[in-house]
Amino acid sequence: MAASRGFLLFLFLFSAAVLAGLASASPFISDSVFQGSAGSTGRSLLQAKKSCPMNFEFQNYTIITSQCKGPKFPPKECCGSFKEFACPFNTYINDESNDCASTMFSYINLYGKYPPGLFAHECREGKLGLSCDGVTQREVVASGGQRAQGSLLALIALVCGLVSLLFH
Repeated sequence: MAASRGFLLFLFLFSAAVLAGLASASPFISDSVFQGSAGSTGRSLLQAKKSCPMNFEFQNYTIITSQCKGPKFPPKECCGSFKEFACPFNTYINDESNDCASTMFSYINLYGKYPPGLFAHECREGKLGLSCDGVTQREVVASGGQRAQGSLLALIALVCGLVSLLFH
């Protein structure tokens, strides 16, 4: 009986950890990600941001650069390709405690040579930001720090379950 109670506790804790991870994913790209790309300046000297756990240097930007071309930069093509590129990273770029959004826009502007604030001015959908509904999600893998954090969460759930088995 004690073993089944411990297993149920473990199952509950593990399920809660998995659900917490899934609930944190947002199907939107927040409008706040555009703040750095629009050339806005603010009081950010004391607001140091963590380094982005995603490496944007080696991403494939041809999704955007092949469809969003000047001199007219058609909004439908530019915003559609931007969403196709950025939606898989929405968890990272919506996190205002890191520098993922500004890093991503630096590389987008480097490879596409876009005018400052292009996506911020052209791509508007709603009060929650750009919807990622209907955008094909592709697998993204963070740098080692993010993978370690996910592994740590699973390890903590496993240890809690084992401890509960030992004490029942």
